[in-house]
Amino acid sequence: MSMVKTVNISKAFGTREVLKSVSLEVEQQEVVCVIGPSGAGKSTFLHCLNRLERIDEGLIYIDGKLLFDCSKGVNRVRMSSAERAASLLEMGMVFQRFNLFPHKTAIENVMLAPVHVRKIPLKEAKEKAEAILARVGLSDKMMDFPSHLSGGQQQRVAIARALAMEPKIMLFDEPTSALDPELVGEVLSVMKGLAGGGMTMIVVTHEMGFAREVAGRVVFMHEGVILEVGKPGDIFTNPQNERTRQFLQSVL
Repeated sequence: MSMVKTVNISKAFGTREVLKSVSLEVEQQEVVCVIGPSGAGKSTFLHCLNRLERIDEGLIYIDGKLLFDCSKGVNRVRMSSAERAASLLEMGMVFQRFNLFPHKTAIENVMLAPVHVRKIPLKEAKEKAEAILARVGLSDKMMDFPSHLSGGQQQRVAIARALAMEPKIMLFDEPTSALDPELVGEVLSVMKGLAGGGMTMIVVTHEMGFAREVAGRVVFMHEGVILEVGKPGDIFTNPQNERTRQFLQSVL
């Protein structure tokens, strides 16, 4: 079953078209990496999936449920805001910037949303947060504030925070782009672990090695359009689109 499906979604900022009839289907437990030059619309695509941006046209299904059927910016799907919010909570998102609360410890950052949004009892939320932080290799940093953590550690807390909401899908928006090169590996290692555990993931990334190794499929975007989709071996060794070939020659 498809966990994410978009049909001809479009998005413009003023007169600038950022997404142009983008259609993509992501299956359960599939890892899809989205690559392409800056300004291709990759991040906007993720933001439209979880409603950080509203689409102008097209359809978005999450876990088989139609949430958005838009024409000229108007959503024709009628459902309660609570029902739509519950469906959107199926997606966890990790951004380029960590966006942790600086006045809260690592474990408090992870506990916050489960307690206040999912209404999980404090004791249960704390036990879950401890287990998730251990899973991302931060058992010894639970009581540290973000200012005492490296960039890689902060991003791992951000991943733990998203996982604490028990999402079915994880969206990653260039999660290593703000990190020093020596810290990239620790974050990619956590993401590889998630992929190996069967998490459905859509990853916008400039890390071609990660895409080659972990992705089930690679999507190449350019100027708001998906130009090519294929298995990593095919995309990286024998791209069919000339623009894909030019991009890979420039980054590899």
